[in-house]
Amino acid sequence: MNLPQHPAPLILDLLADLIAFDSVSARSNRPLIDFVAARLAEWGIAAEVLPSPDGTKASLWATIGPPVDGGIILSGHSDVVPVDGQLWSSDPFKLDIRDGRAYGRGTADMKGFIACALAAASAFRDAPLKRPVHIALTYDEEIGCIGAPHLLDWLSRQRPRPTIAFIGEPTSMEVVNAHKGILVAHSEITGVEAHSSLAHLGVSAVGLAGRAVALLHIIETELNLTARDERFEPDRATISVNRIGGGTAINILAGRAWFDWDIRSIPAVDARAVVDRFAARLEDEIIGPIRQHHPAACAVTRIVADAPALAPEHNGEAEALAKRLLSTNQTRVVPFAAEAGQYQQAGLSTIIVGPGSIEQAHRANEFIDLDQLGRCEAFLKRLVATLAE
Repeated sequence: MNLPQHPAPLILDLLADLIAFDSVSARSNRPLIDFVAARLAEWGIAAEVLPSPDGTKASLWATIGPPVDGGIILSGHSDVVPVDGQLWSSDPFKLDIRDGRAYGRGTADMKGFIACALAAASAFRDAPLKRPVHIALTYDEEIGCIGAPHLLDWLSRQRPRPTIAFIGEPTSMEVVNAHKGILVAHSEITGVEAHSSLAHLGVSAVGLAGRAVALLHIIETELNLTARDERFEPDRATISVNRIGGGTAINILAGRAWFDWDIRSIPAVDARAVVDRFAARLEDEIIGPIRQHHPAACAVTRIVADAPALAPEHNGEAEALAKRLLSTNQTRVVPFAAEAGQYQQAGLSTIIVGPGSIEQAHRANEFIDLDQLGRCEAFLKRLVATLAE
C-alpha cells in the first residue's frame, strides 16, 4: 500500500512564488527567470540567463556538480496558458492549498516540477556527485515549443555535454518514452481579384484555399493507410485546419486567403516531409493549372513551429535510469506534444517524467495533488543518491 507523500515546505513556498508570476506566453517570462536565477545564486549556484532573439523573454541554464560530460538535465517550461474566460474558485496566480491539492495556474503544467527541481538544488550541490545535474527552463512551450530550440542551439556549443534529459511534464510520475509531435504551418494563397459578376476574369483565393484544405484531408487519409501506432489515441497522425480567412467583400473574388493548420504526428511520420508533399501537390494539382490562365496565382506555406515526436529509444539511457529511480519496468505514451522530441533530436537520451496529471492542465481550477509533489521530491532524492554512488 502506497501512503500519501507530503512535499517539503520549501517546495510549496517555491511553488507559491512561481505561481505568482503571470508567465502566460503572451507576456514576458523574464521576471520569473530572474527570480529563479537570484534564488540559485543565494544557494551558491550560478545560472546562465539566455535572452530570446528579440530580448523580451529568456531561458535559464544552471549546472550543479562536476564539470564533466554525462550530466542529467531537469527541464521545464516557464510559460503557462491564459486564464481568460475561465471561472476559477480562487485567484489563479495565488497558490491555494486545500483538500490535499495545490490550486493555481501552472501547478500541474509545469511549475510543480520546477519547484521540486529547485528545492532539490541544495541537495545536489552538497552531494559528492560523479556527474552533474543541469536545470533548464524555457519559454513559449505553450505556443509551439518555440523556446527550446534556442536553448538547445546554445547548448550545442557548450562543454561539458549532458547525455540525458528528463522533461518534467505531468505524467503522474510515470515514465513516458513517446509523445506525438506538433508542426504548425501557415499557408497563403494568392488569387486574382475581379467583380463576382465577371468571375471568368479572376480566380478566388478563397476557392483555391478550400481546395487546398481538401487536399490536406486527402493527404491525411493516405498517411493513415501506411502509418499507425496503436499505443496512441488516436492511433494515427492528424492534420487539422484551425483558422482560415481571406477576401475583402462579398462581390469581389478574393485576392488573398490564408489558413493555419497543424500536424499531430506519431513517431513514424516525418511532419516536415508531409509539408513538402502538400506544397508539391498543391502546386502540381491546383495552383499550377490555374496559373496557365492567371499567372499571378500562387501559394506559399511556411512552418511556424515544429516540435518533433518523441520516439522510444532502444536501450535508452534516460528510460533505464528513470525506471531504476522509480522501481518500475512500465512505460507509456502521451498524445500531447512536448519539448522532449526536440531534446532527443539534439542528441540527448530523453524521457518525460513529472508530477501531476495532464487532465488538470489548461483548465479552470488547475491543481496538482500534494502527493504527486511528494513523489517527485522522493524521485529527485533518489537521483541525488544515484549520482553520488
